[in-house]
Amino acid sequence: MPRRRIGFWYRFAAVLCKPPLVVLIKRDWRGMEHIPAEGGFITAVNHNSHIDPFTYGHFQYNTGRVPRFLAKSGLFKKGFIGAAMRGTGQIPVYRETTDALSAFRAAIDAVERGECVAFYPEGTITRDPDQWPMTGKTGAARVALQTKCPVIPVAQWGANELLPPYAKKANLLPRKTHRVLAGPPVDLSRFYDKEMTPELLKEATEVIMAAITRQLEEIRGEKAPDRPYDPRQERIEQRRRTAAQTQRVQQAKAEQEEGQGT
Repeated sequence: MPRRRIGFWYRFAAVLCKPPLVVLIKRDWRGMEHIPAEGGFITAVNHNSHIDPFTYGHFQYNTGRVPRFLAKSGLFKKGFIGAAMRGTGQIPVYRETTDALSAFRAAIDAVERGECVAFYPEGTITRDPDQWPMTGKTGAARVALQTKCPVIPVAQWGANELLPPYAKKANLLPRKTHRVLAGPPVDLSRFYDKEMTPELLKEATEVIMAAITRQLEEIRGEKAPDRPYDPRQERIEQRRRTAAQTQRVQQAKAEQEEGQGT
């Protein structure tokens, strides 16, 4: 099966990163047959640990189609890290732009050049209490609909057991297993050649996130919640709870002052 040239910087990164990954974590990787041998495509991956870009990157590297991650543009300006980011072909995201499609122009260009672009559609490590995928952002759907490239849903589990979300200390023992399951391409054809309205992008993103979640259900052997955790809705609910609590405190204080006045 033909594979694309990996390049010096990615091989150098592999020399540095693969030995500790092999020592620290076992591997149960499935679904590599769904990774396209040729042509540009997207992988859409769940995010549950600060180290899962390395563990997932290890999986993707071993398929022969190295991932180009989207990363903050500032990282590309910092010494050795910046040189490595540029050398491995990672993709800067200029978040200051107000044009959402322009923010992903480099990702579109990479797909059209025949690269694999890896998206974490959640945009950050999951905040779901049970570490299921959250609602996704629309970037992956935008690029997919613009390029009509395959979108491969990928679920991973195990890096979060080595380094739990937002934890500062790793759980090295017993040795953890990194489980990856890549699925067949997500069918987004019904969204093609339509105006990319917020509603259409939201629906396409939900289809992508549902596919990732199904893969994770198979890995974990359990059912995900019917509705994914929505951090925006949770912030709204938290503000409502805070406002209600403040109102109760103020009302109690007012009643107390009224009682003292009489």
